[in-house]
Amino acid sequence: GIEGVVVIGGDGSFRGARDLSLRGIPTIGVPGTIDNDIACCDYTIGYDTAMNTVMDMVDRIRDTTESHDRCSVVEVMGRRAGYIALNSGIAIGATSILIPEVDFDIEKDVIERMKRTQKTDKKHFIIIVAEGVSEKIGGVVNLAKIIEEKTGVESRATVLGHVQRGGSPSVRDRVIASKMGYHAVQLLKDGIGNRVVAMRRENIVDYDIFEALLMKNTIDLDMNKMNCDISI
Repeated sequence: GIEGVVVIGGDGSFRGARDLSLRGIPTIGVPGTIDNDIACCDYTIGYDTAMNTVMDMVDRIRDTTESHDRCSVVEVMGRRAGYIALNSGIAIGATSILIPEVDFDIEKDVIERMKRTQKTDKKHFIIIVAEGVSEKIGGVVNLAKIIEEKTGVESRATVLGHVQRGGSPSVRDRVIASKMGYHAVQLLKDGIGNRVVAMRRENIVDYDIFEALLMKNTIDLDMNKMNCDISI
């Protein structure tokens, strides 16, 4: 007696939606993940709220960082995706941003950048590290120790953790969620299932769920280059 199911989540949830579709249940997937890592979508529900939370938390950390001339190494969420790290890092003026999609060298991309920035008389630094990178380097506490040893700058590590997954949704998230939910219900009303709702170039569209799961993610590497140029 199930007339239709709207599944809100990421790739794992969409695979479950696909299996329901294969069993004859009309199913629509709606992208909801703070990581913004669903390949068929430019934007996922929760992403904007998470980034604003990171920005707010790091702005608070910055107060101590500035007053004590420290380096704050902050781990943000994102698993294998660097979207939160890259965009929130640019927003808060991070000296370095380490993301899984870009190869990095701690000496070149963190230590040397800090030393060059010190020549401008700047004495406090913010380093943003995506969750997936943190695992590879032994954690942000380890990176903070390396930074302090090599630069002489007192360094502290902070893992923001699940605070990024909660809180009151931003206006953008509420509006986009409403648009996506409305589109999903309209599809079901028209007898259409086995689709994923997505945002592409600010438009709400939908894809075959099998096609959506085969798409590959790409990150805007020009934004990463921009941050390297403007953060010193």
